[in-house]
Amino acid sequence: MDFTLDDEQEALRDAVRGLLGKAYDSSETRREVTKQDPGFGEDTWQRLAEMGVLGLPFAESDGGMGAGPVEVSIVAEEVGRVLAPEPFIETVVLAGGIVAAAGTDEQRADVLGRVAEGSLILAAALKEIGEPVTASQSGDGWTLSGSKEPVLHGERADAFVVSAKTDAGTGLFLVEGDASGLTRTGYRTHDGGRAAHVAFDGTSATPLGDVSADQAGVLETAVASAQVAYCHEAVGAMTVALNTTVEYLKTRKQFGVPLKTFQALTFRAADMYVSMELVRSVASWATLVLTDEPTRALEAASRAKLQVSTSGRHIGQEAIQLHGGIGMTAEYSVGHYTSRLTAIDHWLGGGADHLKRLASSVGDHEVVEPLPE
Repeated sequence: MDFTLDDEQEALRDAVRGLLGKAYDSSETRREVTKQDPGFGEDTWQRLAEMGVLGLPFAESDGGMGAGPVEVSIVAEEVGRVLAPEPFIETVVLAGGIVAAAGTDEQRADVLGRVAEGSLILAAALKEIGEPVTASQSGDGWTLSGSKEPVLHGERADAFVVSAKTDAGTGLFLVEGDASGLTRTGYRTHDGGRAAHVAFDGTSATPLGDVSADQAGVLETAVASAQVAYCHEAVGAMTVALNTTVEYLKTRKQFGVPLKTFQALTFRAADMYVSMELVRSVASWATLVLTDEPTRALEAASRAKLQVSTSGRHIGQEAIQLHGGIGMTAEYSVGHYTSRLTAIDHWLGGGADHLKRLASSVGDHEVVEPLPE
């Protein structure tokens, strides 16, 4: 596997880093943006669209750029570096990925084309608390009943991709944001983002693709791609948290000498670096699996998500601890990075969930004989 970036990929990284770095040049700037509705910069979103970033993973015939998981990972890491609140993964990778995988030719061209040009905020309504959302056929149409929560960026979304229970199993539907019987209640999340409770009460919905088939497999694969993208966002966040901590140890003085003078602290920083490189390697491997061995997407995503859970908790907590009292303040950045890493850990399955999934498949592998003494 080749982990190096080519010239075009490096140019993409530099362009996105330049745009997002200017838009969010400090944690204070980010806080000011997230305080206002809709919780992200609409101008920044349009600039990303003009750069072609919002259409990266979509086929050219659907109005996209025809890029792959590697390019998506590059953008996701840059999002993580500045904790950019724009719904790149939520709209483009997750919801857009579901449409790309399940939608008809006409649906893909219409929906993904609008996502790519920045005129459509698409939200994935997948998580349920309590009874599942059910889909019922009424004449030539379909209606949905039930509720989903949390739906990230659900209050601002122009349309929703919704999973629902059908006679065939799991169906996927598209619901317009102004559909009758649709209500949404938005709220802020602990990491500075936005989410919503979305309720459907006989809400008109359009099936994505073949509604007579169980689309659970299609959904799982699309979710796996989003999980890997979130892992790369976490890599970007961990990188900055580590670098900020190392710089603090170099400059902050205690007893007249820099903190880096104390071996116990430098050892802890070294352990953070090991965690950082481990999660970077696993996330990069998972991205290349999506590219070359898509049949292993679920396994690769679970392995990467599990490592992100472990490393993210380690790096986030150590970043706060090594900063001392300042690390606990809302004005300082490391707490915000830790909060975001925690959110990524729990979203689309936490570390315990993915450990359970991987453990359940241990018996599927061949038995390895121990090495002789």
